[in-house]
Amino acid sequence: MTRIATIGLVHVYDGITRALDGVDLDIPTGQRVAIVGRNGSGKSTLVRHLNGLLRPTEGRVLHDGDDIRERRVAHLAATAGLVFQDPDRQIFAGSVRAEVSFGARNLGRRGADLDRAVAAAIEAVGLAGDAGTNPYDLGYSRRKLLALASILAMETPVVILDEPTTGQDARGVAQIQRIVADLATAGRTVITISHDMRFVAESFERVVVMRSGRVILDGPPTTVFAAEHAETLASTYLEPPLAARLGERLGLGATPTESALLAALERA
Repeated sequence: MTRIATIGLVHVYDGITRALDGVDLDIPTGQRVAIVGRNGSGKSTLVRHLNGLLRPTEGRVLHDGDDIRERRVAHLAATAGLVFQDPDRQIFAGSVRAEVSFGARNLGRRGADLDRAVAAAIEAVGLAGDAGTNPYDLGYSRRKLLALASILAMETPVVILDEPTTGQDARGVAQIQRIVADLATAGRTVITISHDMRFVAESFERVVVMRSGRVILDGPPTTVFAAEHAETLASTYLEPPLAARLGERLGLGATPTESALLAALERA
């Protein structure tokens, strides 16, 4: 497994736009971390450094304490798998099975081991009945699930999800939540970018809030979504999920359980 860290991470686009401005972040093995903030806050730029798609202007990115600056993207793909926000930037194969097989095969899996990984990934995202389907015959939300399956099949120790719930209905969101929980149970690190604060509060143990390329809040959902940080969140055009806001008003804390909320509402 892999511990991810950034030290003084700076990224400047075209010598002008300072997208990251000294980010220090330490993500232990097996942690579930959500990175949130308004568009342009540096979230996607940050995660693309974690698998080498972008390289630091200044600072370092570490995997298990080793600087990854000189490692090739193809090598880093075995450690950190990134599911893009737009699935059409990843999908290219002629069938669901071929798409999901591609990355795992490039990592050296063959025969029964490859078949097992591919079948398990397709099953996990609910596409088992579409293994022979052309990906572009699937709707947008199912193409997002296909892109996720292609990373799951690679069985990387770190899985990075960029806005995984966008375009998903309640069933799709629940499926992604189960996948996140299963990855965590297996000891794998899960990092997500998301504007879905309910998904973040329910599925992640740590929330990192970014603004203007910097980390401005970092802690468990109970801390980040607490009333005392409402103004800071508002500065990023975010607000805590409804359950957190109700929980605060009812004296149940920032991440109340559904049963506690219902009981409090019945008493009110």
